[in-house]
Amino acid sequence: MSAQINFTNAHPICKRKRKGWSNLTVDNRYDVIVAGAGHNGLTAAAYLARAGMRVLVVEKNDWIGGAAVSRSLHEGWTYSNCSYVCSLLRREIARDLELPKYGLQVIPYEGGASFTRDGDYFAYYSDHNALKREMARHSEKDADAYRRYSQAIMRQCRFIRPFLLRDAPDPASLHPRDLGELAYLVKKAHGLGSRELGETLKFWTMSIGDFLDEHFENDLIKAHLAGSGIIGTGLGVYSPGTAYVLLHHYMGDIDGGIGAWGFARGGMGAISNAIAASFKEHGGTIHTGSGVEKILSKDGRVEGVALEDGKVFYAPVVASNMDIKRTVLHHIDAAELPDDFTKAVRNFKIRGSSAKLNIALDRFPNFPAAPEHTSFLRGDLHVSQSLLELEKAYDDWKVGRWSEKPYIDMLIPSQIDPTMAPTGAHMMTVFVQYAPYDLEVDGVKSAENWDEKQRNAMAETVLDQMSVACPDIRERVVHMEVRSPLEIEREVGLTEGNIFQGELTFDQLFFNRPVPGWSQYNLPIKGLYLCGSSAHPGGGVMGAPGANAARAILRKETRHGRMKGYAA
Repeated sequence: MSAQINFTNAHPICKRKRKGWSNLTVDNRYDVIVAGAGHNGLTAAAYLARAGMRVLVVEKNDWIGGAAVSRSLHEGWTYSNCSYVCSLLRREIARDLELPKYGLQVIPYEGGASFTRDGDYFAYYSDHNALKREMARHSEKDADAYRRYSQAIMRQCRFIRPFLLRDAPDPASLHPRDLGELAYLVKKAHGLGSRELGETLKFWTMSIGDFLDEHFENDLIKAHLAGSGIIGTGLGVYSPGTAYVLLHHYMGDIDGGIGAWGFARGGMGAISNAIAASFKEHGGTIHTGSGVEKILSKDGRVEGVALEDGKVFYAPVVASNMDIKRTVLHHIDAAELPDDFTKAVRNFKIRGSSAKLNIALDRFPNFPAAPEHTSFLRGDLHVSQSLLELEKAYDDWKVGRWSEKPYIDMLIPSQIDPTMAPTGAHMMTVFVQYAPYDLEVDGVKSAENWDEKQRNAMAETVLDQMSVACPDIRERVVHMEVRSPLEIEREVGLTEGNIFQGELTFDQLFFNRPVPGWSQYNLPIKGLYLCGSSAHPGGGVMGAPGANAARAILRKETRHGRMKGYAA
């Protein structure tokens, strides 16, 4: 996106104060206000600041980063206590915002493994030949099938990746830009050929369980690969649409390695801190410690934001990094919005299904099944034996319980990034699937049931599952943070603790995200935009929704000079 914007023909809003705005000063008026200092909000703000806008970011917490944050909750240890691995961050954004210049370094990790209760394991090596030998150890047929599986996934990645930094077209619009984007989509689809197009449409709507069953026979291999299809999603491995969720996790890259994952040195907060540094160097301002109480609007046009601490800031453009439900249902006067739009937002699926444990370890835990000094322990580790076991874990969630045998994604990033823990000690991050937002206790489902007793009980269940892989894990624990979906919601502001700000199912993607007719970042109130993961292309630490929203703002709002000069 070019930062060279020609601001001409200033709109009257730039030349005079609006009626009733007599309290405007140079200290409280901006060209753009961004609500929320998550990585997408910071990305949008950084692009806008580079384009010459006077931009303010307001954040409810005393720290920035939203879910991409590094925090020291136990002396000597640093936790990536919400998001915990990096792959989806678009290299175009890292280049545009010069993030390596501001300290961002992403270190690839090596493979991973799933452990079984009978002392075996399946190792997913980053080396192709080693992986093929490991698959053959479990199934010669699956070792041969993996090439076809990889080709199918990469074909889908190549198809979808170009759309991540493009606007989703409105299929009901005759605007030249929408027609152009639809033509681009048709051209890309036509280029697949009839057979591959049919496979693509099937892939986007099928379950990850069915997709894996078509390729593999070994239960353990399928269980290991299925995890990426359910992470952060209120769906099971046999729920339609979960194959795309796997694709969403595979379409990132590290140093050109498609599908590779890595650790941001210093924790995930290093990403947010680098974006914030880029933003500030171009004149941006961040106000922390007080969130948005209300997004101000009048006569169908946004006017600014009122904060919880009583401060009021004004701008002709406001971009919300909050999810669509929090933005629309909690911070906007309902009278300013069409009823059908509000109803569609209420129906947007944002369901909490995940919990998180962050653990300080006094030393590296013992993995008896793993060969000594093996590389796969530096990757993502699981305890999963079959798709059936994963589906039963989903069954528990459906009735309001955390899973009796949860899917766990545990990593020890301090092996690769020693800055995360004291010398000889380690930090472990554990993502837990499934944990319901509305927890059932004594026949009553409520988020308020997540008290300390219930969190500790869930943590014990998770530790039991972890003990299959590392039996001495309880002896190694120095400190442990346990976060239910409710804690994630309260701290980060993610509705129900949903890490994607809305589930990544086909009915909520592309021109349906967040709701049909409003997929291009602007909302029904003029000057109000959505720049978080509820917008296209969805969740994950990729920065694409923020970058796309900034481009939309620059295109739509500066066309008539509505911003430039207002804050002067």
